[in-house]
Amino acid sequence: MNLILKHKHIWCCLLTAALTGITSCDSYLDVKPQGQIDQEASALDPATAQKLVIGVYNTMWEGDMHGFAFVQMTNIASDDADKGSSTGDDMPNSGALDNLTMDASVGTMNNIWRLFYLGVSRANQALSSLDGSTLDETLKNQLMGEVRFLRAYFYFELVRFFGGVPLIDKVITPQEANSAPYQTKATEDDIYALIISDLEYGVTNLAIKGGPNSEVGRATKGAAAGMLAKVMLYRQNWQRAFSLSDSVITQKVGAYGLADNYFEIFREEGANNEESLFEVQTGINSACEAAIANFAECQAPRAGGKFGWADLGWGFGTPSQSLLNEYDDGDLREAATVMTINPNGTFLFDGFRIPSRDSVENDRYNYKSYHSQIDESNCGNRGRLPKNLRILRLAEVLLIHAEAALALNNSGAAISDINALHPRAGLGPVGSVTRESIWHEKRVEMAMEYDRFFDLIRQDKLQPGRAAAAFTAHGKTFNARNRVFPIPQRQIDLGGGNLAQNDGYN
Repeated sequence: MNLILKHKHIWCCLLTAALTGITSCDSYLDVKPQGQIDQEASALDPATAQKLVIGVYNTMWEGDMHGFAFVQMTNIASDDADKGSSTGDDMPNSGALDNLTMDASVGTMNNIWRLFYLGVSRANQALSSLDGSTLDETLKNQLMGEVRFLRAYFYFELVRFFGGVPLIDKVITPQEANSAPYQTKATEDDIYALIISDLEYGVTNLAIKGGPNSEVGRATKGAAAGMLAKVMLYRQNWQRAFSLSDSVITQKVGAYGLADNYFEIFREEGANNEESLFEVQTGINSACEAAIANFAECQAPRAGGKFGWADLGWGFGTPSQSLLNEYDDGDLREAATVMTINPNGTFLFDGFRIPSRDSVENDRYNYKSYHSQIDESNCGNRGRLPKNLRILRLAEVLLIHAEAALALNNSGAAISDINALHPRAGLGPVGSVTRESIWHEKRVEMAMEYDRFFDLIRQDKLQPGRAAAAFTAHGKTFNARNRVFPIPQRQIDLGGGNLAQNDGYN
């Protein structure tokens, strides 16, 4: 049974309780907030332990963790997208991130910091309760594997956003939280060591996708192997990146395959399909809360009051000219990624017609983030459209495999990986590959999927000057400090000066 359907009332209750202190959501379910579920109860009762773990998953659709702030600090900050919306809208935040002129006062960064650390905190609470439990050993290890996978993901995003950050791997008191040891940045190496340890545990203990103990939407062995392969790519551990990605491709850690239709991957019908390794789950519940707040809305077409039609969203994160220039002629992925508004109007896949180019603020929008309000499930709240966020899919694993293979002088495997992606893109096979051609393939395959900024910084470490050149082509200036974002000033203030600012932002 799908995680969304089985736990939709639990999701509502845990989120509401965590935010308000209310511990009962309806007449038949009484669930304490995730951090307050009895440790003794979760140690003895499998159902309570499951609810504790679900509380960690729920963090992923809270506030801005994957909402507007996430879009700002990923797509908008990259060369894949421009700020969008109206010219002067949100310039202090989105504009500064788009132009790479942000400083520590930009509130967006504090939202991201706070919410990803909320996820870390919930994960630590769950692990503390599960660690000493008397649950069945297999169940206990699987639940701990899921939570450690999530903690690894939270820290992977934090280290990519900010570089070295405080390392908190246990439940701490409020007094400890404000003390120097927990307000001091760990090195990137230390953060990656925790990430790798958590994912290795997941590879060993998680269920196989589609296996007897797996549920749609929950972390699996394949998700952990794929995420660990990605981490190893960042660490330039080519052999480990290759072997882990190979285990996914050869179905040693679960059954995965490429979806036939690229366009449908990002529609409701493509959620949790054969290509999916991990997604942020959404759904419909009575409170209309099981969705990433403003995620689809903030990227949808904006009318700005023109022609009097009811627009679809805020219009932020519009695909850039730099991205359009990257596509080869005939690449079907372009039309599936970029919603282009024609002079005389455009019909979207659901039949909705945008009247004309003059009726919207921008001529391009992110098609992958679009969720239909007339042809896909929703509860009538435009700010809570249940659009799953694709975190990791097989196509990216193939690209990890290709880059690692080439680094290991195995060009044949790299060529096979690229050729596996080309048929559904409408492109012919290639006879050779270079590192640059793999990077090109990755950009167009993964365009507007919130990863380009990080991947460009990673590539810059292998080929210095690459990021600056990419942003120059995008019409923006990239400086050395832009390899990471500034530590939010709010966090430095809370830490009593123990949390050092990143270089170049003082």
